[in-house]
Amino acid sequence: MTFTLASILLMTVDQRLHQLEMLRAGLSTALYPLQYLVDLPTSGLRWLGETLASRSDLLRENQQLRAERLRIKARLLRYEALQAENKRLKELLDSSVKLEGHTLVAELLAIDLDPSKHQILINQGSQHGVFEGQPLLDATGIMGQILHVAPFSSTAILITDPDHALPVQVNRNGLRTIAVGTGDLQRLELPHVPNNADIKVGDLLTTSGLGGRFPADYPVATVVSVTPNPGSPFAKVSAVPTALLDRSREVLLVWPVAPDIVAPDKFVGPPRPPQGQP
Repeated sequence: MTFTLASILLMTVDQRLHQLEMLRAGLSTALYPLQYLVDLPTSGLRWLGETLASRSDLLRENQQLRAERLRIKARLLRYEALQAENKRLKELLDSSVKLEGHTLVAELLAIDLDPSKHQILINQGSQHGVFEGQPLLDATGIMGQILHVAPFSSTAILITDPDHALPVQVNRNGLRTIAVGTGDLQRLELPHVPNNADIKVGDLLTTSGLGGRFPADYPVATVVSVTPNPGSPFAKVSAVPTALLDRSREVLLVWPVAPDIVAPDKFVGPPRPPQGQP
């Protein structure tokens, strides 16, 4: 009863005279450490839970961002590869406009690892109309010709193979000669050029069209050295192929112009001789 009356008296005095503000502030300040200690376990557990949850969320988000970054980089790499492939195909198609007859794009499947042979395997064969001796080009020049044909693939010999020879002419003056392979992807030799022939460094060699196997006037190589040989009737002449023999992934197959050759998708083999001829 005493405490009740004291409480009523204090509330009345505080309400009317406002004399207990300083006392209330002092008590609040004195009790704050005790309140803090009482609330510390609860607030500590709450902070720890929020911290661990935030760290877990951050780790999960970080992993997601890393995975997305890898996916984007993979797409970007593929996009760049497709962009380069489209550029190569466009160059091939642009070069095919210069050719007469039908053309077909083929992809490289393998290369011969024998250093004495420069041969490649492509993904087109007899079922696509490919035939032995068919010329093979890329966007910048003559690459070689078909050596063996299987139903769905073919083997081609490059112009730098030591067993390959190609009739060419100097684009500047029409001088005709033969370019032979050396076993070096970056070098051809012209062994039958006279010492006094009009040929010089920088001359462009193109196909002469003789023999009818390769289309005429297509780039083959650029002359890089001409060395007269007093002890021989012929000079030593070297040239660098214009075709990207060690980099091309797509090649162009060419069908010579003939009235009995149809489109490549309907072509079933090389032209047949008239009846009565072997």
